[in-house]
Amino acid sequence: MVESQLDMMTDIRNRVKELRSGLGWTQQELADAVGVSRQSINSIERDRYVPSLMLALTFARVFGCPLDQIFSLEDKK
Repeated sequence: MVESQLDMMTDIRNRVKELRSGLGWTQQELADAVGVSRQSINSIERDRYVPSLMLALTFARVFGCPLDQIFSLEDKK
């Protein structure tokens, strides 16, 4: 399969763990708030899984901040 140029040049980074910790929440509490499993939260926080747009927007609603303050594109090194 051919990767898109975007996939080859960028990574998606997130601040989910930082924002969750700032609220004093466990992974399970965040999982319950956004409607996914604790394992999904763990995978997102460890950059092993990129959430769907719907889930990303749900994070923005729960954290009360714009999507681009949670998720960002960074150049691969």
